[in-house]
Parts: sequence; C-alpha cells; structure tokens
Amino acid sequence: MQERLWNRNYCRVMAANFALFFAFYLLTPLLPLYLVERFDATKDVVGLVLSGYTLTALLARPFSGFLVDTFPRKRVLMVCFFLFFICFGGYLGASSLLLFTIVRTLHGAPFGALTVANSTVAIDVLPSSRRNEGIGYYGLSNNLAMAIAPTVAIYIYRLTDNFELLFWLALLIAGAGMLTDAGVKLERPKGGAGEAAAGVAAARLGGLLRWDRFFLLRGWLLAVNMIFFGFCFGVVSNYLAIYSKDVMGITGGTGTWFLLLAGGLMASRLQGARALREGRLVENAAEGIALSCVAYLLFVACPNVFGYYASALLLGFGNGHMWPAFLNMIISMARHNERGTANSTLLISWDVGIGLGVLAGGVVSEALSYEAAFWTVAASQFIGAVLFFAFTRQSFERNRI
Repeated sequence: MQERLWNRNYCRVMAANFALFFAFYLLTPLLPLYLVERFDATKDVVGLVLSGYTLTALLARPFSGFLVDTFPRKRVLMVCFFLFFICFGGYLGASSLLLFTIVRTLHGAPFGALTVANSTVAIDVLPSSRRNEGIGYYGLSNNLAMAIAPTVAIYIYRLTDNFELLFWLALLIAGAGMLTDAGVKLERPKGGAGEAAAGVAAARLGGLLRWDRFFLLRGWLLAVNMIFFGFCFGVVSNYLAIYSKDVMGITGGTGTWFLLLAGGLMASRLQGARALREGRLVENAAEGIALSCVAYLLFVACPNVFGYYASALLLGFGNGHMWPAFLNMIISMARHNERGTANSTLLISWDVGIGLGVLAGGVVSEALSYEAAFWTVAASQFIGAVLFFAFTRQSFERNRI
C-alpha cells in the first residue's frame, strides 16, 4: 500500500504557503501603479524600488538554507513567518517614497527565508515514497494564490481606489498563515540522535565560511539555468499591468491574465504528477521549457487580445511542468541534511533572475520602450532553453544522488 500523501501536517504547510503567497501576490501587480500614483515615481525609479525586495530576499536565501539545515526547522519557520507578517504593517506607515523603499527592501529578507523554511518543512512531512509527487502538488498552493490574489486585488482597487485596504488585507492573511504553520508538528530526534544532531550543528557552525554551507555546489548549473527563467517572470509579473494599459489598451484584463496563468499552472501540475511519481524529471522540465518559449514569443510577437491571453495559459502550462521538475532535480542532488541548502540554491537563482528582470525592465522601458523590454524576455527564455538542452540535463544525470 502507498504511504498517505495528504497527512495533516502537509495540508497545514500547504495552507500556510497559500496564505504567504496570497499576501505577496495581493500587492505585487499593483505596486508599480501605487508608486506612480502616490509618489509620482518614474519607470526606472519603480524598477529600483521593487528590485530592493528581491535583493534582500536573495541575500537571505543562503543563510536561511544554512539555518534550516542546522537549527530546529519549526523554530526557524515561525521566526521567519512572524517577521514576514509584521513587515506588512510597515507599508501602512510609509508616508514617503524613501520610507516605502526601506520597508519594501527589508520585507524581502523574511520572505526569502520563509519560502525556504516552509518548503523544507513540507519536504520533511512528506512520506519518502511520495516525495516527488508531493513537491509537485505543494506548488499548487502557490499557483492558487497567484490565480486568486491579483484578481481580488484589482477588483478591490477598482471598487474602492484604496491601496491602504489592500495592505491591511495582506497583513491579516499573512497572520492567518503564521497561525496555521504554528500547528505543524515535526518529529524530534531522541536520545543519541539528538546528540548527533547537535554535533552536526556544531560542525556546520565551525565550517561557516565554506561555500557548501550556503550553496549546493553540485547544482550550480541548474541554478544558472533558473536565472534566465526568473528574469522572464520578473519582467512580466511586475510590468504586465502597465504594459497592458499603455501598449495594448487593456485596462481590466490583468486579473484575467493571472487567472489563466494560474489555471495553466494548476492543470499542468496535476497532469504532470504521474511523470514526477515515476521519476521522469528531465522530460517534465524539457516540456515546460519548450512551452514557455512559445508563450513568451506569442506574448511579444502578437500584441493583441488573443496573444495576450493565450500566452498566459501556455506560460502556466510551461512553468507548471518546469518548476516542480527543477525542484525535484536539485533535491535529488542533495543529501538529507542539505535539503534546505538545495531549496535555497534554486530560490536564490530565481531571485537573481527576478531582480535582474525587474531592474532591466524598468531601465529598458525608460530608455527604449515596453516592447523592447518584453523582447528581452523572449531572448532570455530562448537562451535558458539552449543551456538546458546543451548542458544542464547532462550535469543533473552526473550529479544526482
């Protein structure tokens, strides 16, 4: 008989993950508009302000991977969630562009650490025989949040024209997620196992300056590959609303775009669960990369309603295959006490790509146009695809454990 996948702890971790990403995506698509309308920020300033969040998330990732592999994971998880929760209150008190920039930049650190801690705890509570499949399903909570949150945010904003209400809502939802994670129970080592764990922690602290404490060196090529894909999503997720309004004349379709994206993500994760269970990780990743190439090219080459919405659905299918495959691939290259490091390595590369995308999107759109910024997206996805098929998949086969 198969081990039970949907145990109580796994469901709680998924629910908390949904809450943290719902709070995140509730603000993401409208923050560029908020900065322009509230503080009269220019396009390149918007890019700089928003990239600060990604920068601190990036800096926090390697340390969070080290912490969850060294100290009690539940304790690390709760501290990170509390800091993530409390930062939403800072937006309510940010009365100037400088204060908002400081709060937004600081907020990235607990977000980066929390996503590592929560996903590592999810891996811990999964039965080993169903880990690949469970990691794939875990991402559904992200996707569901991505589907609902932007739509809810845009609806509330159009109805009330009140950004402060969105900040309060994000704060409350993050608090609910923190309380949900508080109920997760993790097994604790007993007796000699506890002493051994303490010895491992001491040894890891003694070797603090070693690179492999913060970065899974065996997965470096996989991480480089993910940077190119993160770049693409960084541009799209942060500049979609402005691009839709200024270039395509679509003022109310951003929520629908994210809804279609998340629908594709969820459908592809469900459809790809069997392949993950059977260990066909490379095939899943290759299919997702190819679909994403088509999606980004369609988006920029066909600036009409059909290209706009069809690209969202295709991109959802692509990322829904690619993300769980890449995560399982890097986890397969890590030992048990390196899971947090493996998680943080992949997320670091995604953050680097996102940050570069946000920054480049603002600079290129200011210097040239939004069309030029989105052409860089298609080019980045194509380069990432070539890298994967030429080098990354062979590196994975050589280094998997």
